[in-house]
Amino acid sequence: MIHFEGGKFMLSGSEILQLMGSLIWLLAGVGVFIVGMNFMSDALEKSAGSGMKKMLERISNNRLSGVGIGAGVTAIIQSSSATSVMVIGLVNAGVMTLMQATPIIMGANIGTTITGLLVALKNDYFNMLMYLLAFAGVMMGFFKSERIKLAGLLCSGLGLIFVGLNVMSSEQAFGNPLVEQLFTGIFQRIDFPLLLILVGIVFTALIQSSSAATGVVITMVGTGVLPLELALFIILGANIGTCVTALLASVGANANSKRVALIHFTFNGIGTLLFAVLIWIFRESAVNLLVSVFPGNDPMSLQMRVSLFHIVFNLSTTCLLLPFTKYLVKYSCLIIKDKKTDEDVLTLRYVDDRLLSTPPIALMQVKKEMDYMLSLVEENMVLSFDAMENGSIGGGERIRENEAVIDFTNSPLTKFLIKLSAEASQSDERVIGPYFHVLNDLERIGDHAENFYEIGEEMRGKKLEFSERARTDIKRMHEAVLEMLVISKDAFENRNKERLQELTALENTVDNMKKALTANHFLRLAEGNCSMDVSPYYSSAVAGLERVADHLVNVGYSIMNPVGSQKES
Repeated sequence: MIHFEGGKFMLSGSEILQLMGSLIWLLAGVGVFIVGMNFMSDALEKSAGSGMKKMLERISNNRLSGVGIGAGVTAIIQSSSATSVMVIGLVNAGVMTLMQATPIIMGANIGTTITGLLVALKNDYFNMLMYLLAFAGVMMGFFKSERIKLAGLLCSGLGLIFVGLNVMSSEQAFGNPLVEQLFTGIFQRIDFPLLLILVGIVFTALIQSSSAATGVVITMVGTGVLPLELALFIILGANIGTCVTALLASVGANANSKRVALIHFTFNGIGTLLFAVLIWIFRESAVNLLVSVFPGNDPMSLQMRVSLFHIVFNLSTTCLLLPFTKYLVKYSCLIIKDKKTDEDVLTLRYVDDRLLSTPPIALMQVKKEMDYMLSLVEENMVLSFDAMENGSIGGGERIRENEAVIDFTNSPLTKFLIKLSAEASQSDERVIGPYFHVLNDLERIGDHAENFYEIGEEMRGKKLEFSERARTDIKRMHEAVLEMLVISKDAFENRNKERLQELTALENTVDNMKKALTANHFLRLAEGNCSMDVSPYYSSAVAGLERVADHLVNVGYSIMNPVGSQKES
């Protein structure tokens, strides 16, 4: 027996060894539980990546829609912390506004209650099914099919969650009388709401998962180690503890990202404060209400009471604060002021390293960044040819600005893709591979566009002009290349495979044009109908157009996921 004398626990030598063994067993159970959570989260995230993309593409200023998206994404990845970090990354990248992010953060708290509900459903028959599921999941991992492997990862993760829970509730852990006496003695001496909330905050912050913390608390209540009235305060603390991850993720981010983390903390803080006061005053009534919903003293009934409270807390807090979204945003802006930034500093528009925690979303943002890069390339191609063909100099500054962004984007986006490839699923890796080539192709097309402008600029400085025939020939080739750019852009942005044959046919046309235009040019030189001073510029323009066409074919055909079949130009 454990004796408490003079503020210290008194144990014999054998009891200390037995207690240490039980605590190690308990930690092992928590470890298996967290591993299972991570396995299941990874599997759900990779298999439901397209679903998350579709949800986030529907982001709007509708608050109810935002709550639904937050709850849905969190239910998929089983981590409100990961959802919060993802939202901070999207806000930092400028993809999402504070008004859009706030309801999503609220919804994330609702989505995280699913884990607690699963844990509360634990019983002997359910456990046997989960053990079989874990074994089946491990066996599925030996298959070659990625889908089967993902399904196996999901099954083994779900099974391991319940293996860990049962290890924690076994006779070697919470089921050991010594452990029960130890924790009972501890909680008797910290039976004060603020201390219990602090325990929940610290425990959740340490393991970086409110779902895991809630699962452990539910298990402790089910084994009788932790009284329900004390567990409620620890659950409240866990909801604040989960904000630590988001607060850490906001370090080094812009002001809006810090505001998202502050709103997340404030939201959970207000909810915790209100519920703590109510439960503190009406503790007996609150417990009796939960008991009346789930009567009985069997482990499942005890556990379901905690799970129900967790659900009620998050739903009530969301319903209470959702109408005040605008004021939460104003409050965050009042606390965290905008910093003066150098507008000349180049940054990525849609990508942020915080998104690496959710690879499917990160890949979606990479695609947006590349779509933007492609739009700049298209603009520069039009402006540069206007300068070369018509002597226009008005677009020079815009071309240089766009080219600076194109050149800058190539390097950090390539580094981001390298990091992402280490986290992505096998199917996403097949998309990432061609993206490296597309980035290079877009950067090279941008260089060619700048060269076309420089050709026009030099010719203007030397007061040179193409002959009427030369201008007509180059214009035809330019129009063919611009048509290729439109098709290639459509294929890449919309994954439109139907126009790829048309793209190939146009490339052949451009190749033939180069041969014909070069031959015609030399013929005009021989006949004295073209100036030798213009010849280098004409040859450079024709050769550059043919190379741009090659790069455009590479961009278009990247949607077929070929790696290593790109043309070098």
